[in-house]
Amino acid sequence: MLNLVPTRMFLTKGVGRHKYRLKSFEEALRDAGVAQQNLVQISSILPPFCKIISRNEGLKQMVPGAICFCVLARCDTDEHGRLIASSIGVAVPKQKSNWGYLSEVHSHGMNKREAEDMAEDLAAGMLGTTLGYEVDPDKAWSEKEQAYKSSGLFIKTTNITQTARGQKDFWTTTVAIAVFLFD
Repeated sequence: MLNLVPTRMFLTKGVGRHKYRLKSFEEALRDAGVAQQNLVQISSILPPFCKIISRNEGLKQMVPGAICFCVLARCDTDEHGRLIASSIGVAVPKQKSNWGYLSEVHSHGMNKREAEDMAEDLAAGMLGTTLGYEVDPDKAWSEKEQAYKSSGLFIKTTNITQTARGQKDFWTTTVAIAVFLFD
């Protein structure tokens, strides 16, 4: 039987612009370094013992045309000046035998910092509730982040975020992607 539990993951991002929406998306994937892959979008679990590697290391291991499982955040606009953001948040448990979480943010009108905070907040919240640790949802991310990290249940949270502004007569697409690799 085929083992489909990823052993490695890397984060990447990109932005694309073109007069056609699909081509704008392809340009964003090209900027992210994964346009040559057959992407299969999956949900948001970071498998136990999955190692997070660098973008450069991950891209070197890609084979053109391969099926590539990923968590994908995508946002696009054809409105001049409209701010868009795509972000992937990651929450890694301290206990490596537990699974972690990834979150996707696809937003219009959100700046980079807001998208980063929301992505990490979502991933941490999902992991926290799984581990039986809940934090007041009305608190700011900076307060929740400290609470999660001081609980001893988390080792880290991180994100990858791409923002852009729409340009006249073009589609603009942002992507943030968590790419999974197998042994």
